[in-house]
Amino acid sequence: MSKLLCPSMMCADCGNLATETQLLDTAGADLFHIDIMDGNFVPNFGMGPQDIQGVVGNTKKPVDVHLMINDPGRYVEMFATLGADIIYIHPEADVHAPRTLDTIARSGAKPGIALNPGTTLDTVRPLLSLVDYILVMTVNPGFAGQTYLPFVDEKIDELLEEKKKYDFQIVIDGACSPAVIARLSAKGVDGFVLGTSALFGKEKPYGEIIEELRAL
Repeated sequence: MSKLLCPSMMCADCGNLATETQLLDTAGADLFHIDIMDGNFVPNFGMGPQDIQGVVGNTKKPVDVHLMINDPGRYVEMFATLGADIIYIHPEADVHAPRTLDTIARSGAKPGIALNPGTTLDTVRPLLSLVDYILVMTVNPGFAGQTYLPFVDEKIDELLEEKKKYDFQIVIDGACSPAVIARLSAKGVDGFVLGTSALFGKEKPYGEIIEELRAL
């Protein structure tokens, strides 16, 4: 299966979000990634509900929402109503993560969990049968432009083994350079969130970059 290439819209030109979405759609992006932060769970603020509407209204491709917020269960139905096709929560931010994942599924979206670099697989193993996607953070969450943390490779390898038993897809988020995409795609990772390491702020047009990343 072809790798999923998922532009991180926090790295796009937020003043022209509709145009950026249309350009990335035409360029061949598979899925649009939106970061929601509360300034509490992570030390930053991300995009908001109006940004989700701006992206959803300009593409027919799936949109995922990465909830870097405390108590995400309070908000998942709202984000599903706004058009999120996939909703990621951080299990350590939710006292009742299984219930929240069930709420996501019942709302019509696909449930996912996001794993911080310091979150071990053992702590989330009971949730693996409940999710369609696992977002592996290879940087500390909250800011773009960070350096890949190589110790996370061990967890990725463990998840690739677990993937043989469960029906989930693995997506990497953080410092996804072309070299990282080539290496982890060869191992069996399904998707990559594209930020400043591979897609945004480059001199080449989006379509040319995505074509090159697809070929890796």
